[in-house]
Amino acid sequence: ALERVRARLAAPGAAGRVERDAVGAPTGVLVDPSDDLREALTVPPTASDHTRWLRAGLAACADAGLVEVHFMAATVPELEALLAIARADGRLPLRVVVYLYAGDDAFAWLESHPPGPVTPHPDVRVLGVKLFVDGALGSRGAALKAPYSDAPGERGVEVPLERLRGWAGRAAARGLQLAIHAIGDRGNAIALDLVAGAGGPPGLRHRIEHAQVVDPADWDRFVALGVVASMQPTHATSDMRWAESRLGAARLVGAYAWRTVLARPVPLAFGSDAPIESWRPALGIHAAVTRQDTAGWPPGGWRPEERLTATEAVRAYTEGAAFAAHEDARRGRIALGRPLDLTVFDADPRAEPARWSTARAAAIVRDGEVRRRPR
Repeated sequence: ALERVRARLAAPGAAGRVERDAVGAPTGVLVDPSDDLREALTVPPTASDHTRWLRAGLAACADAGLVEVHFMAATVPELEALLAIARADGRLPLRVVVYLYAGDDAFAWLESHPPGPVTPHPDVRVLGVKLFVDGALGSRGAALKAPYSDAPGERGVEVPLERLRGWAGRAAARGLQLAIHAIGDRGNAIALDLVAGAGGPPGLRHRIEHAQVVDPADWDRFVALGVVASMQPTHATSDMRWAESRLGAARLVGAYAWRTVLARPVPLAFGSDAPIESWRPALGIHAAVTRQDTAGWPPGGWRPEERLTATEAVRAYTEGAAFAAHEDARRGRIALGRPLDLTVFDADPRAEPARWSTARAAAIVRDGEVRRRPR
């Protein structure tokens, strides 16, 4: 097993970066390793592991007030475990929109079904595939157009573009949506190139997950391509203490830029990126409205010109998320003739936005049925 790991470490593209000590020896820290290297270093989860984790996650999300989640980068074993739970229970605690992690097994599953979105259970809909073009900003794995301000010479991980182009075209040709992880400005430019070259039928509403640091010149490409900016407000409040040292002041203009997105206009959908951040939507609304952490720092908010109103933030979590999942004709807002999804919180934070940080779901209505009442 050790020799197999060593061989994969030595292979081209085995990891975005292998951290080394002062004498050049590997420290054991890998930044954004490849899938095969990750598999060689970990014990594969069992079906019972998947079932246990999924049941816990579904319950936690429902308890937080969610009636639907977008399950990003799901593996085929995870999808099969989710379907097994749904069939055994008859109904899940909430609806799940699935984006399969792109790979041979995912396409084998998809190609065993008719083209287009697949609905193997009323509560589970497989809508697209997830691609990754870079890593995270914190690890300096996000792909930047110019070097990191605090690490001259480093511009983030390199990505296997030919493979990504093949997967993007293969998915779009089947009428499936692309969800592309892109954090750095170079990563977002690459993601936009993938969308532009993917082909497929019009109106697929491809989405870029995070769109965290974007070259301001590239926002017009989001508009022209009809790409959804799928963003996570708590990333800003998690990163704000060190983001400027990574990026420099000039690049912050296109970073965590929700107000800029709405002004273009680019379709905006909010989410959590759980388990990287909390799955509680109230915390995301708090971050979007205040640009502060839950302790109220910094006073006035970080880069407050990008703050949203509570109405705008809630709309991104509801109408925006429904639009991103092609559900806006039936879901995302309250209207006559539509199924009623509704979350009642135990506080009214409109007068005091900081109250969002402690707001809890007191009652949940899904498809017109009260699913949970106050305890």
